[in-house]
Parts: sequence; structure tokens; C-alpha cells
Amino acid sequence: MGSTNMSYLNPKTVTLTGIPGLEHVQFWIGFPFLGVCLVAVLGNIFLLIIILTERSLHQPMYIFLAVLAATDVGLCVAIAPKMLAIFWFGLCSMAFDACLTQLFFIHALQGMESGILLAMAFDRYVAICDPLRHTSILTPLFLVQIVLMVVVRATVLVGILPILLKRLQLFQSVVIVHSYCEHMAVVKLAAEDVHINKSYGLFVAFAILGFDMIFVFISYILIFQVVFRLPQKEARRKAFNTCTAHIVVFLEFYILAFFSFFSHRFGHVSPYVHILLSTIYLLVPPALNPIVYGVKTKEIRMRVAQICILKPDTQK
Repeated sequence: MGSTNMSYLNPKTVTLTGIPGLEHVQFWIGFPFLGVCLVAVLGNIFLLIIILTERSLHQPMYIFLAVLAATDVGLCVAIAPKMLAIFWFGLCSMAFDACLTQLFFIHALQGMESGILLAMAFDRYVAICDPLRHTSILTPLFLVQIVLMVVVRATVLVGILPILLKRLQLFQSVVIVHSYCEHMAVVKLAAEDVHINKSYGLFVAFAILGFDMIFVFISYILIFQVVFRLPQKEARRKAFNTCTAHIVVFLEFYILAFFSFFSHRFGHVSPYVHILLSTIYLLVPPALNPIVYGVKTKEIRMRVAQICILKPDTQK
């Protein structure tokens, strides 16, 4: 690593600070984060097993939910090990290329999660607004195509972020004020013109999160129009119940996402507040998703009850 006038030329390693201002309690903060990660990983793996093994759940909504669960597991695996190593063992150093790799996986998985939430909204739209054609529209081939499109879109758009960062050579610091490698946190280290990096980062955020959020809103506006026209109160209630879990997951994801995104670029919040909230944004939704769907989805609830509660004839 070369250094001139407090600048760093092509740094090989970077240092993650964890949560600045809370270094004295980072050790203890690690325990609730570990608990959240365990709930997220175990809950989503359990959800995956239930969906994959129960044939009655091999429907579009649950297939998308399985992909969402796999994405949530990937997010936790990408973030938690290094973050907890910083909190508990003070292992703050990280290879620059490893940092860019973590950055790619975190943002790509975020993009995939957003795309899957849009796919789930489309599934609810067809199921409620055009139920007779639901099976013919959401065929197995179409589901595979949607998932592939979501994965390819996130991989290609996010994949350019580390490439643009890799072309930068001169850095004013190698200390990343964060508990994981985040795009803007790395961009702020550069001592060169980063206008392209910032502009492309904004483009990716709006091309994925902004695009998906707009079309999810449109889907639910159309859904609510149809639901409110239903003559029977019971039919309206059932229609709303099929959407409740998705609406809760959608709101928790996008509200936290946009707060984290805008506070980092345009806000003036304390660094430790931003880092705590951005970490919560990445780890809490994966922990809540299996709980929300487990509580609000009758089919999953019944399957969990079958697994966890022994039937009388099995005790003989």
C-alpha cells in the first residue's frame, strides 16, 4: 500500500470501525444482533424446508416466499460474521477486494429481495383481480423466468458498483466508518472525483428500489379497487387477509430502506444512529419475514402445527 501526503494508493486492506461512538458497548450490542441473525437464519431455513416438502405449498406465492427466504439467509450470512468479529474480537481489518465482494453481495441480495416483493405483489394482483386466469398466467415456466429476471437485474446493475470502485486508485483514508462494507461508505474514502460512482449508485437505487416500490403501489391500488367493489363483507375480509402478510413485509422493507438510503446521502444524523438503523434494516426484516408469514398464512401455520404438535396416534 503506497502512502503520500496522507493519501493511500491502491490500498490492499481497509479497516471497519464498527459503530463509532459506541465502541465501549459494541461487545454487548453484538448479542442482540446475533439473536436476530439466528432467528432470521433458522426461521427462513425452517420456512424453506416447509415450502419445499409440503406439496400443497407449491404455489406461486409460496415459491416466491421460498426465494425471499433464501435471499434473507444470504443477507445474514453476508453481514453477520464480519460484523460480529468486529464487535467481539476487534478484527477490523479486511482485504479491499473482500470488502468489494461483501458490498456486491449485500446490495445484490437487497435488489433481489425488492424484486421478489414486486413479484409477490403481481401474484396477489392476478389472484384477486383476475382469479380465473391465475393458474394460466403464473405457470411454472413463468415463475422461473421472473426469478431469473430478478436475479439477473440485481446482479448486473449492482455488479458495476465494485467495478467502478476498483478503478479508483487514490484514497484519503482506508477507515470505513461502518460495521460492513456499504457502497457510499467506501465511495467517501476516495480522494478522486467520484461523481460517476455517486450518480450510478443513485441510478441503481431508483432503478431497483424506486421502480419496484412504484409498481407495488400500483398493484395494491388496483387490488383495493377490486376488493372494495366486492358485495359481501366476508369476501372483502378474505381478500384483505391474503395480502396482509405481504403488505407488512413490503412496508418494513421499503420504509427502512429509504430511510437508510436518504439519511446516508442527504441527512445529518449521527454516524452511530445511521449505522445502527442501516444494520437493523438489513437484519430485522429477514428475522420478521418468517414470523409474519407464519402467523398470517393459514397453510404455513397448519404445517408448522403438524410438525411441532404430536398427534395422538403418533404417541402410541
